[in-house]
Amino acid sequence: MLVQILILLAGLALVVFGADYLVDGASDIARRAGLSEFVIGLTIVGIGTSMPELVVSFLGAIQGNADISIGNVVGSNIFNVLLILGVTALIRPVEITRINRFKDIPLNLVVTLALVLLGFKKTLFGLGPADEISRSEGNIFLVVFISYLIYSFRTDKPAEEETALPEHSLFLSLLMVLGGLAALIFGGRIFVNAATSIARLAGLSDAFIAITILAGGTSMPELATCIVAAAKNRGQMALGNIIGSNISNILLILGGASVIHPLSFSGVGLVDAGMLLLSALLICAGAYTGKHRHLGRKSGVLMLLCEAAYLTYLILHL
Repeated sequence: MLVQILILLAGLALVVFGADYLVDGASDIARRAGLSEFVIGLTIVGIGTSMPELVVSFLGAIQGNADISIGNVVGSNIFNVLLILGVTALIRPVEITRINRFKDIPLNLVVTLALVLLGFKKTLFGLGPADEISRSEGNIFLVVFISYLIYSFRTDKPAEEETALPEHSLFLSLLMVLGGLAALIFGGRIFVNAATSIARLAGLSDAFIAITILAGGTSMPELATCIVAAAKNRGQMALGNIIGSNISNILLILGGASVIHPLSFSGVGLVDAGMLLLSALLICAGAYTGKHRHLGRKSGVLMLLCEAAYLTYLILHL
């Protein structure tokens, strides 16, 4: 048990240091390239922290066992918003820009709604042979994803405080980003494996471990990055990380995996789909209501309460 605890702490240390270097390196790259921290969070950080899910989903699709990627993405996207963004908003309110309200947040809602409607087209509307994402639908997802990235780069306008001179050389900044991502992914895996071993030694069931430790572990890089970004007053990078992860999870990961092999929704329930849609709607609530139009601490508390309710539901239905 002592050895596992030490390994757990080592994994946690790697995650924290990796997130710290990733945020600083990504901020320097944004300044050097004349891009906003949101777009860097959306692309380098968001896609980078989603690489474990991408590799697993694509390998599963190649091996004809890609259906697990649906549950992984649905659970990860719910966790990203309700827990990670909720915790981030509690640490420091997340500012939402006009471009976020016009482009990024609506697209996150649209692609989430599209995933639910296409995934449950037979159950909800009696259309198609099965509840699945087909190859043609996957191709559409990929085209939308590429178009969104191109449009984001073309319309990006960094805030005045994001145009300061970079603190490190380009080589060092790239090294910090790559090293930070590697430490996040490797440290997260060590942390999850050690936490799983400790939970089993404590007598917890595999089903409970899967719902809590394993589900949360896939989003460990996003969690650490957002907490560090919030602590460094870089809320736009945190928001870009979450929205970037969620959009790339649906359009890139599920789109690409379904092109290789159609993805069945048989393992995802309507409650799971409902929580996924609710998570996207909660971001919209913070973006389009209230005087300040940001994700404040009240929004963070509401997100965390929804996550607690969802976990309770899952545990009761083991």
